[in-house]
Amino acid sequence: MTDTPSAALDLPGLLPPTWLAVLTPHLDPAATAALGAFVAEEYATRTVFPPLPDLFAAYRLCAPEDCRVLILGQDPYHKAGQAHGLSFSVRDGVRVPPSLRNVYKELSEDLGVPVSKSGNLTPWASQGVLLLNAVLTVREATPNSHAGKGWEAFTDATIRALDALDHRVVFLLWGGYARKKRELITNPAHVVLEAGHPSPMNPRGFLGCRPFSAANKALVDAGLPAVEWDLSAR
Repeated sequence: MTDTPSAALDLPGLLPPTWLAVLTPHLDPAATAALGAFVAEEYATRTVFPPLPDLFAAYRLCAPEDCRVLILGQDPYHKAGQAHGLSFSVRDGVRVPPSLRNVYKELSEDLGVPVSKSGNLTPWASQGVLLLNAVLTVREATPNSHAGKGWEAFTDATIRALDALDHRVVFLLWGGYARKKRELITNPAHVVLEAGHPSPMNPRGFLGCRPFSAANKALVDAGLPAVEWDLSAR
Protein backbone atom coordinates (compact mmCIF):
# COMPACT_ATOMS: atom_id res chain seq x y z
CA MET A 1 0.00 0.00 0.00
CA THR A 2 1.25 3.49 -0.89
CA ASP A 3 -0.09 6.99 -0.42
CA THR A 4 -0.33 7.79 -4.12
CA PRO A 5 -2.56 6.16 -6.73
CA SER A 6 -1.00 4.10 -9.49
CA ALA A 7 -1.93 3.81 -13.14
CA ALA A 8 -4.96 1.74 -14.02
CA LEU A 9 -4.39 -1.98 -14.09
CA ASP A 10 -4.74 -3.71 -17.43
CA LEU A 11 -6.81 -6.52 -15.98
CA PRO A 12 -7.19 -8.55 -19.19
CA GLY A 13 -3.45 -8.29 -19.68
CA LEU A 14 -2.90 -10.01 -16.32
CA LEU A 15 -4.90 -13.05 -17.41
CA PRO A 16 -3.35 -16.21 -18.82
CA PRO A 17 -3.61 -16.13 -22.65
CA THR A 18 -6.14 -18.96 -22.82
CA TRP A 19 -8.50 -17.12 -20.48
CA LEU A 20 -7.96 -13.83 -22.28
CA ALA A 21 -9.05 -15.46 -25.54
CA VAL A 22 -12.33 -16.84 -24.18
CA LEU A 23 -13.21 -13.84 -22.00
CA THR A 24 -12.59 -11.07 -24.53
CA PRO A 25 -15.86 -11.59 -26.47
CA HIS A 26 -17.83 -11.25 -23.23
CA LEU A 27 -16.09 -8.18 -21.74
CA ASP A 28 -16.99 -4.53 -22.29
CA PRO A 29 -13.65 -2.71 -22.81
CA ALA A 30 -14.78 0.56 -21.22
CA ALA A 31 -16.25 -1.13 -18.15
CA THR A 32 -13.18 -3.32 -17.76
CA ALA A 33 -10.88 -0.29 -17.99
CA ALA A 34 -12.94 1.52 -15.34
CA LEU A 35 -12.68 -1.52 -13.09
CA GLY A 36 -8.92 -1.60 -13.63
CA ALA A 37 -8.66 2.04 -12.58
CA PHE A 38 -10.71 1.41 -9.44
CA VAL A 39 -8.72 -1.68 -8.45
CA ALA A 40 -5.39 0.08 -8.99
CA GLU A 41 -6.49 3.00 -6.80
CA GLU A 42 -7.64 0.64 -4.06
CA TYR A 43 -4.39 -1.34 -4.02
CA ALA A 44 -2.41 1.91 -3.98
CA THR A 45 -4.28 3.60 -1.15
CA ARG A 46 -5.86 0.85 0.95
CA THR A 47 -5.06 -2.58 2.29
CA VAL A 48 -6.73 -4.90 -0.18
CA PHE A 49 -6.98 -8.68 -0.35
CA PRO A 50 -5.90 -10.92 -1.93
CA PRO A 51 -2.36 -9.66 -2.53
CA LEU A 52 -2.11 -8.41 -6.10
CA PRO A 53 0.06 -11.34 -7.30
CA ASP A 54 -2.76 -13.68 -6.24
CA LEU A 55 -5.55 -11.70 -7.92
CA PHE A 56 -6.00 -14.16 -10.80
CA ALA A 57 -4.70 -17.29 -9.07
CA ALA A 58 -7.90 -19.19 -9.88
CA TYR A 59 -7.41 -18.52 -13.58
CA ARG A 60 -3.73 -19.45 -13.53
CA LEU A 61 -4.36 -22.77 -11.81
CA CYS A 62 -7.36 -23.84 -13.92
CA ALA A 63 -7.27 -23.25 -17.67
CA PRO A 64 -10.65 -23.04 -19.43
CA GLU A 65 -9.98 -26.16 -21.48
CA ASP A 66 -9.29 -28.07 -18.26
CA CYS A 67 -12.20 -26.70 -16.24
CA ARG A 68 -14.66 -29.38 -15.13
CA VAL A 69 -16.23 -27.76 -12.05
CA LEU A 70 -16.95 -24.19 -10.96
CA ILE A 71 -17.41 -23.39 -7.27
CA LEU A 72 -18.61 -19.81 -6.95
CA GLY A 73 -18.05 -17.72 -3.83
CA GLN A 74 -19.08 -14.12 -3.15
CA ASP A 75 -15.96 -12.11 -2.29
CA PRO A 76 -12.55 -12.84 -0.74
CA TYR A 77 -11.83 -13.30 2.94
CA HIS A 78 -11.20 -9.86 4.44
CA LYS A 79 -8.73 -10.68 7.22
CA ALA A 80 -4.96 -10.56 6.79
CA GLY A 81 -3.32 -13.75 5.62
CA GLN A 82 -6.48 -15.51 4.48
CA ALA A 83 -7.36 -14.72 0.86
CA HIS A 84 -5.06 -16.03 -1.84
CA GLY A 85 -7.21 -15.85 -4.95
CA LEU A 86 -9.26 -19.05 -4.63
CA SER A 87 -12.83 -19.03 -3.34
CA PHE A 88 -13.28 -20.61 0.11
CA SER A 89 -9.54 -21.43 0.28
CA VAL A 90 -6.84 -20.25 2.70
CA ARG A 91 -3.11 -20.89 2.71
CA ASP A 92 -1.52 -23.75 4.58
CA GLY A 93 -1.13 -22.89 8.26
CA VAL A 94 -4.12 -20.53 8.33
CA ARG A 95 -7.05 -21.59 10.50
CA VAL A 96 -9.83 -23.15 8.44
CA PRO A 97 -12.70 -20.60 8.25
CA PRO A 98 -16.20 -21.59 9.42
CA SER A 99 -17.76 -21.89 5.96
CA LEU A 100 -14.95 -24.12 4.77
CA ARG A 101 -15.30 -26.26 7.89
CA ASN A 102 -18.88 -26.92 6.83
CA VAL A 103 -17.70 -27.73 3.30
CA TYR A 104 -15.27 -30.24 4.79
CA LYS A 105 -17.98 -31.70 7.03
CA GLU A 106 -20.24 -32.22 4.03
CA LEU A 107 -17.36 -33.67 2.00
CA SER A 108 -16.62 -36.16 4.74
CA GLU A 109 -20.25 -37.21 5.06
CA ASP A 110 -20.72 -37.33 1.29
CA LEU A 111 -17.64 -39.34 0.31
CA GLY A 112 -16.47 -40.77 3.63
CA VAL A 113 -13.06 -39.08 3.47
CA PRO A 114 -11.21 -37.70 6.51
CA VAL A 115 -11.36 -33.96 7.12
CA SER A 116 -8.28 -32.08 5.93
CA LYS A 117 -6.31 -30.09 8.49
CA SER A 118 -5.38 -27.58 5.78
CA GLY A 119 -7.76 -25.09 4.21
CA ASN A 120 -5.69 -24.85 1.03
CA LEU A 121 -7.83 -25.93 -1.92
CA THR A 122 -5.08 -25.63 -4.54
CA PRO A 123 -5.21 -29.40 -5.24
CA TRP A 124 -8.80 -28.99 -6.38
CA ALA A 125 -7.87 -26.09 -8.66
CA SER A 126 -5.07 -28.11 -10.24
CA GLN A 127 -7.64 -30.78 -11.21
CA GLY A 128 -9.87 -28.40 -13.13
CA VAL A 129 -12.00 -26.92 -10.34
CA LEU A 130 -12.32 -23.16 -10.89
CA LEU A 131 -12.56 -21.62 -7.42
CA LEU A 132 -14.00 -18.26 -8.39
CA ASN A 133 -15.41 -15.41 -6.34
CA ALA A 134 -18.02 -13.16 -7.96
CA VAL A 135 -16.02 -10.16 -6.64
CA LEU A 136 -12.27 -10.68 -6.73
CA THR A 137 -11.01 -8.05 -4.28
CA VAL A 138 -12.00 -6.63 -0.88
CA ARG A 139 -10.75 -4.00 1.57
CA GLU A 140 -9.32 -5.26 4.82
CA ALA A 141 -11.99 -5.84 7.49
CA THR A 142 -14.74 -4.60 5.15
CA PRO A 143 -16.66 -7.46 3.55
CA ASN A 144 -18.43 -6.69 0.26
CA SER A 145 -16.59 -3.36 0.03
CA HIS A 146 -15.78 -3.95 -3.65
CA ALA A 147 -19.23 -5.24 -4.60
CA GLY A 148 -20.92 -3.21 -7.31
CA LYS A 149 -17.64 -1.80 -8.66
CA GLY A 150 -17.48 -3.87 -11.84
CA TRP A 151 -16.14 -7.25 -10.82
CA GLU A 152 -19.55 -8.84 -11.25
CA ALA A 153 -19.51 -8.16 -15.00
CA PHE A 154 -15.99 -9.59 -15.22
CA THR A 155 -16.86 -12.81 -13.44
CA ASP A 156 -20.22 -13.09 -15.22
CA ALA A 157 -18.14 -13.03 -18.41
CA THR A 158 -16.18 -15.94 -16.98
CA ILE A 159 -19.36 -17.92 -16.42
CA ARG A 160 -20.54 -17.13 -19.94
CA ALA A 161 -17.18 -18.27 -21.34
CA LEU A 162 -17.49 -21.55 -19.46
CA ASP A 163 -21.07 -21.93 -20.66
CA ALA A 164 -19.81 -21.69 -24.25
CA LEU A 165 -17.45 -24.66 -23.82
CA ASP A 166 -18.34 -27.90 -25.57
CA HIS A 167 -17.32 -30.20 -22.73
CA ARG A 168 -19.38 -30.57 -19.57
CA VAL A 169 -18.81 -28.19 -16.68
CA VAL A 170 -20.54 -28.77 -13.34
CA PHE A 171 -21.56 -25.50 -11.70
CA LEU A 172 -21.82 -25.66 -7.89
CA LEU A 173 -23.87 -22.63 -6.84
CA TRP A 174 -24.05 -22.32 -3.06
CA GLY A 175 -26.21 -19.61 -1.51
CA GLY A 176 -28.66 -17.07 -2.85
CA TYR A 177 -26.02 -14.83 -4.40
CA ALA A 178 -24.43 -17.64 -6.40
CA ARG A 179 -27.76 -19.17 -7.37
CA LYS A 180 -28.74 -15.98 -9.16
CA LYS A 181 -26.03 -16.82 -11.71
CA ARG A 182 -27.96 -19.84 -12.94
CA GLU A 183 -29.59 -17.74 -15.64
CA LEU A 184 -26.16 -17.31 -17.27
CA ILE A 185 -25.86 -21.07 -17.81
CA THR A 186 -27.88 -22.11 -20.86
CA ASN A 187 -25.79 -24.82 -22.53
CA PRO A 188 -27.51 -28.21 -22.07
CA ALA A 189 -24.12 -29.92 -21.92
CA HIS A 190 -23.58 -28.52 -18.43
CA VAL A 191 -25.00 -29.44 -15.03
CA VAL A 192 -26.00 -26.96 -12.31
CA LEU A 193 -26.13 -28.13 -8.69
CA GLU A 194 -27.65 -25.60 -6.30
CA ALA A 195 -27.60 -25.57 -2.51
CA GLY A 196 -27.65 -23.18 0.43
CA HIS A 197 -24.49 -21.39 1.46
CA PRO A 198 -22.15 -23.37 3.73
CA SER A 199 -21.92 -20.53 6.23
CA PRO A 200 -22.75 -21.47 9.85
CA MET A 201 -25.23 -18.59 9.69
CA ASN A 202 -27.26 -20.75 7.31
CA PRO A 203 -28.34 -23.74 9.41
CA ARG A 204 -30.21 -25.44 6.59
CA GLY A 205 -29.78 -25.88 2.87
CA PHE A 206 -26.16 -26.94 2.53
CA LEU A 207 -25.41 -29.83 4.87
CA GLY A 208 -26.82 -32.96 3.31
CA CYS A 209 -26.78 -31.68 -0.29
CA ARG A 210 -24.02 -34.15 -1.28
CA PRO A 211 -22.51 -31.96 -4.00
CA PHE A 212 -19.22 -33.79 -4.41
CA SER A 213 -20.60 -37.19 -5.32
CA ALA A 214 -23.23 -35.55 -7.53
CA ALA A 215 -20.57 -33.52 -9.36
CA ASN A 216 -18.45 -36.61 -9.94
CA LYS A 217 -21.43 -38.56 -11.25
CA ALA A 218 -22.22 -35.76 -13.70
CA LEU A 219 -18.61 -35.75 -14.90
CA VAL A 220 -18.39 -39.51 -15.30
CA ASP A 221 -21.74 -39.55 -17.12
CA ALA A 222 -20.17 -37.18 -19.68
CA GLY A 223 -17.07 -39.34 -20.07
CA LEU A 224 -14.86 -37.05 -17.98
CA PRO A 225 -12.68 -38.11 -15.04
CA ALA A 226 -14.02 -37.57 -11.55
CA VAL A 227 -12.38 -35.04 -9.23
CA GLU A 228 -10.30 -36.43 -6.37
CA TRP A 229 -11.86 -34.34 -3.62
CA ASP A 230 -9.96 -35.96 -0.71
CA LEU A 231 -7.55 -33.42 0.79
CA SER A 232 -6.84 -35.31 4.00
CA ALA A 233 -3.28 -36.16 3.06
CA ARG A 234 -2.39 -32.47 3.34
